[in-house]
Amino acid sequence: MFDVSQFFLNKNISKKLKLRLKNTTIDKTLTYASETWTLTKKDSKQLNIFQRKVYRRILGPLFDNEKENWWILTIKEMYASVKKNLL
Repeated sequence: MFDVSQFFLNKNISKKLKLRLKNTTIDKTLTYASETWTLTKKDSKQLNIFQRKVYRRILGPLFDNEKENWWILTIKEMYASVKKNLL
């Protein structure tokens, strides 16, 4: 069976392709028949958490050469990076 998590961790596959896979496959599967859902605040929060988790897995941590350490993108930086990679 195809392991999506390993696909997202593969360094040989571009971020753009990973984001396209997420948008075309994972989002569609996750929201299938969502018109019939009663979306509560808790459900909305869980969907947002899952989306950020997938984005962080795709984008990964960044290395700051000046400070010589790794850092994780903030939500604002993450969405800006996603927008940049999809264009």
